[in-house]
Amino acid sequence: MPGSNPTPPDRNSHVEHNKPTKRCVVATATGHGAVPAEGVRTVTDNSAPDEEELPPPQFILYMDGPEYARTLRQLTLWTHHVLLPVYAGEASSTSPWCPRWWEHPAAVAQLHALWLAWGDLTGPGSETRGPAMWHRDFLAPVMLALRDPQGTFAGCKPGMHRGKEHPPVDAMDPFAPPPAPSSD
Repeated sequence: MPGSNPTPPDRNSHVEHNKPTKRCVVATATGHGAVPAEGVRTVTDNSAPDEEELPPPQFILYMDGPEYARTLRQLTLWTHHVLLPVYAGEASSTSPWCPRWWEHPAAVAQLHALWLAWGDLTGPGSETRGPAMWHRDFLAPVMLALRDPQGTFAGCKPGMHRGKEHPPVDAMDPFAPPPAPSSD
């Protein structure tokens, strides 16, 4: 039906460029990948942001508290505004996606790594072959692992999250020193 579909957003609306000044929006939490969110800063000059200005990003599994929450929010926005609309396709039993993917630690870890690589290989100052490398070396393997019917989202369906049980182990730290004898 004509006019029933809203105009799709510009695929590059997550990154703002202005050629004469090389102005771009750079996410400040990790220094990688702009997202339409709070916590962005504008860099206006003729070079990429100074390495000293932006510390190297930390992997999300090493974060906690507000830093983890802020990074997870930015990852969520990138996932929902860039990754899913462009690359996800439809969820099915042979290619599942969890509507609450952030409750799967393996998905958070893999998507964060994918996001970091996306920023390195497609952001301002990246090489022209960077996007092709990102698609081949990072996007395809991560999406195949996440969406495998036996993988991270196995049992999840549109509108339904299924939590996973951790594999059982006999002892959490089998090589820990024995406890000190009690002096009763």
